[in-house]
Amino acid sequence: MRQHLHLLIIDPQNDFCDLPADYLPLDPVGGGKYAPSLPVPGAHADMLRLAELINLGSAGISGISVTLDSHHRIDVAHPTFWTDAAGAAVTPFTQISASQVRAGAYLPRIPQALPHVLAYLDQLEAAGRYRLMVWPVHCEIGSWGHDVHLDLRHAYNRWEESTLNSVAKISKGSNPWTEHYSAVRAEVPDPEDPLTQSNQSLLDSLAKADRIYIAGEAGSHCVKATTEHIAENFGPKNIAKLVLITDCMSPVTGFETQHQEFVRSMAAQGARTASAKEVLAQLLANARS
Repeated sequence: MRQHLHLLIIDPQNDFCDLPADYLPLDPVGGGKYAPSLPVPGAHADMLRLAELINLGSAGISGISVTLDSHHRIDVAHPTFWTDAAGAAVTPFTQISASQVRAGAYLPRIPQALPHVLAYLDQLEAAGRYRLMVWPVHCEIGSWGHDVHLDLRHAYNRWEESTLNSVAKISKGSNPWTEHYSAVRAEVPDPEDPLTQSNQSLLDSLAKADRIYIAGEAGSHCVKATTEHIAENFGPKNIAKLVLITDCMSPVTGFETQHQEFVRSMAAQGARTASAKEVLAQLLANARS
């Protein structure tokens, strides 16, 4: 009997991919070539494997969802938001705590935002999942870096045309006052912004699947956060629906241990892991059933 096999692809965007030179287009305004702002080592190869998986296993795929990290240039997790005590720019990959902000080591460039930022940092740290990380400006809405990796987009476009189904696109991260790693909800939901709260339509869509294959970037952050929130919502009874395609995701440099612990934790809770080759065999079998 044919199963509903769903492919969930997390943030497969140019800014996260370590693209080779021939994938980088010319920037006619700024000069030179565009370049990914937050490339994850191994991500380009991940996307090529994922594109091949879709191309070869297309007939066995029932649905595809793609999440898109979508930020404004001024964002609480971007250097454009912050200054240090001397008024100098804050460099990417700086972690900022509420205590440092209270001490004046780091300050928002918008002075009147200080109370809001402190309240946010207090809530973020109380949750115990992350401390604020200042990332390079990435996945700016409307930019080349926000676009989906080209091979992957061509692959899922062919799936759309052959099945006459549309790939669901899920935007996250457009609220500049909270970090939004997970496609399910922001790290600190804004009660006045539904886009930061639980994405029940996504959860309901995934719940209909017999199996959910998860891939994308980065395994240490957005894949991790999204999968954890889905597992939390599904509970022990349905967590076995989740399959991590382990050779179609990679961690941010320096966060390899976080990625490995995530995969181990999900497996211990009952989720499954598989390679793209193993998933392809399952898709082909589904297409024949």
